Amino acid sequence: MKEVLMHVRIVGAALLAFAATAALANELERVPPVSHAATRKECGECHMAFQPGLLPAASWNRIMDDLSDHFGDNASLGPEVVADIRTYLTRNAGPGDGRLIRITEQRWWTHEHKFGPEVWQRQDVRSRANCVACHRGAEKGLYEDD
Repeated sequence: MKEVLMHVRIVGAALLAFAATAALANELERVPPVSHAATRKECGECHMAFQPGLLPAASWNRIMDDLSDHFGDNASLGPEVVADIRTYLTRNAGPGDGRLIRITEQRWWTHEHKFGPEVWQRQDVRSRANCVACHRGAEKGLYEDD
C-alpha cells in the first residue's frame, strides 16, 4: 500500500509541475512591453529589447554584471546607465530559473518551442532569440501563436 501511495504522490507532483509550466507559458504569451527609454535605446541597438518579464531578476543581474562579454559581444555601458537599466529589469522581472541567462533556455520557453533544427536554420529565423521572426507582436510583448 505504501508503494502505491508513493507512486500516486510522484505522479501527482509530476502532473502539477507540468500544469504549472503550461500555465506559466500561457501567462508569458502577453508580457508588458519595454517602457524604459534607456533599455529600449541601449539594448534595442543590437537586438530586440527583451521584456524584463521574460527572465527572473537573478538572470538579469548576471547579464548586467558582465556586459563586456554579452553573449560574445562587448556591450559595455557607463556605470550609471548599467545601474538604471538593471533597476528597471530587476524590478519588472518575471519568474524562472535564475541560474539561466538565456531566455531560450527557460523551461517555459523550451516547452513552447519544440521545433526541429530546420526551423532555426531558416533564413528568416536564424536564431532562437529572433522572436519577431514568428511573433509579429514580440516587441510589444505579444507572443501568442501567430
